[in-house]
Amino acid sequence: MKHSIKARFAMIFVCLMAFVLLTTWCVNNWFLEGFYTRAKVRILEMAYTEIDQVVAQANESGKGIINYYHDSYDPDFKNEGPVQKMFRTMGEKYNLMMILIDSTTDEYMMSTSGDRQFLKNRVEDYIFGKDMPQARVLKKHNNYIIQKTYDKRSDSYYLESWGYFSDNKTIFLISIPLSSIRDSVTLSNRFLAYVGSMALIIGSLFIYFTTKRITTPILQLANLSEKMSGLDFEAKYTGDEKDEIGVLGNSMNQLSDRLKDTIGQLRSANEELQNDIAEKVKIDEMRKEFIANVSHELKTPIALIQGYAEGLTEGMAEDPESRDYYCEVIMDEANKMNKMVRQLLNLTALEFGNDDLQLECFDLTELIRGVIGSAGILIQQKEAKVKLETFDTIRVYADEFKIEEVITNYLNNALNHLSGDREIIITAEENGKEALVTVFNTGQSIPDEDLPKLWTKFYKVDKAHTREYGGSGIGLSIVKAIIDSHKKSCGVRNVEGGVEFWFTLDCYQEQGV
Repeated sequence: MKHSIKARFAMIFVCLMAFVLLTTWCVNNWFLEGFYTRAKVRILEMAYTEIDQVVAQANESGKGIINYYHDSYDPDFKNEGPVQKMFRTMGEKYNLMMILIDSTTDEYMMSTSGDRQFLKNRVEDYIFGKDMPQARVLKKHNNYIIQKTYDKRSDSYYLESWGYFSDNKTIFLISIPLSSIRDSVTLSNRFLAYVGSMALIIGSLFIYFTTKRITTPILQLANLSEKMSGLDFEAKYTGDEKDEIGVLGNSMNQLSDRLKDTIGQLRSANEELQNDIAEKVKIDEMRKEFIANVSHELKTPIALIQGYAEGLTEGMAEDPESRDYYCEVIMDEANKMNKMVRQLLNLTALEFGNDDLQLECFDLTELIRGVIGSAGILIQQKEAKVKLETFDTIRVYADEFKIEEVITNYLNNALNHLSGDREIIITAEENGKEALVTVFNTGQSIPDEDLPKLWTKFYKVDKAHTREYGGSGIGLSIVKAIIDSHKKSCGVRNVEGGVEFWFTLDCYQEQGV
C-alpha cells in the first residue's frame, strides 16, 4: 500500500509532539522574560500604592513617615510597628530593597533586605542625574518612574521604581534584582530541549506500536471491503475490539450476511407485493359483489313497490281488502330498504368512531330474554327450538341498545342458517370480571377458510343471489364493530352438530368498572 495509514498516523503524532515542544520552547524563550518583568512591574506599583497610603496617614498624624517609622522601630522585631512590619513583609515576600528619604530633613529609612550602601549609591545616582547605562523606562506615573537599569558596580540588572510620594517631600527608591531571569530562561530552554528530544524519541516508539495496534483492524476492514466489492461474502471480520472499530467490523459482517441473502429477500418481497395486489383485487371484487348484492336486494323491493303502486293507480284493487294488501306490501318492502340503509349508516358510524357509546349497567339475562321474545313470531315461522341457559341475573356495563343489536344479529343469523334438529341454544355465564355469551345453532359447519372472513363487510359465504335468508353481509360486520368499540372480543367456531358464535362484555363492578 503506497500511503499506509499506519505511517500516516505515526507521522501525524510525531509532528504534533514536535510542534508542541517547539512551540513551548519558543514561548519560553521569547515571552517568559517579558512575562516575568511585567509581573515585577505590578509588584512595584502595588508597593508604591501601599506605602503611599501609609505616608498619607503619617502626614495626617503630624509626623513624617520617617519619624513614624523610627518611633515604632524594634530591632528585635518582637514589637515592631505597622510601617516596620510592612517594610519587612514586602522585602521578604517580593525580594524588594527600599529606601525612603525626607527631602526636608535628609532623614532616611531602609528595608531590612538588601545592601544599604547599594541603595544609597542608587539614590545619589538618580538625584545627581548621573548617566545610567542601558537604562530603559518601562512606565511613567505622575510622581514616579519604573525602569530597567544596569549597575556596573554589581554587574547586574535591576527593576527600579523611584520618585516622590504624594506628600511631595519623601523621595523613594524600590529595587528588584533581575540578574537571574535570563540565566533561568536559558537553563530552562536547554533542559526543555534535552527532555523534549528524549520524549520525542520515546514517544515515536510508543506511537509506532500504538498505531500498529490501532490500524491492524482498520487494514483488516479494508481487506474485507475489497472482498465484498468482489461479491465474496465468505470473509468475516475476526477482531474482538469493543470500540467503534469493533462495532464497524460487526456491522460489516452483518452487511455481508444481508447482501448474501439479498436475492432471496427480493424474491420474497416480490411475492409479498403480488399477494398484496391480489388482496387488493380481492377486496375490489368483494366491493363489487356487495354492490351487486345491495342492488339485487333493492331491485326486488323497488320492483314490488312500483308494481303495487301502479296497480293502485290503475284501480286494479277494486275492493278495500285488495287495496289494504297492496299498501301492506308497499310498506313492508319500504321497511326492508329502510332497514338496509340504516344498517349501512350504522356500520359506517361505528367504523369511523362517530357513534358514541352510552355505557350503563343492565341485566344481560333480561336483555337476552327480551330479544328472544321480540323474535317469537320469526322463531315460530322458522319452526326453531330456542333454549336459554343462563344465571338469573348477570349485570354488565355496556351500551344496552348496541348489545341488543349484537344479540339480535346473532339470533337472526342462527335462524337463517338452521337445519337438522333446528335447535338454537343461547348461553350466558359470568367468568370473573367478564361475561361470555354464546349462540349455537344446528346446521352445516362453515369452511375453515371462511371463518375469519365472516366479520369482513361485504362478505357472504352463500354467494347465491336469493332472498331466502334476507342477509346482506353486513350484520356480522356490525357485531364486530360494536364489540371492538367496547374493547372486547367476539368470534365463531365450528362445534359438533353446528356453529357457535360468541362475544364477551365487562361485568359491572360495585366499586367501579
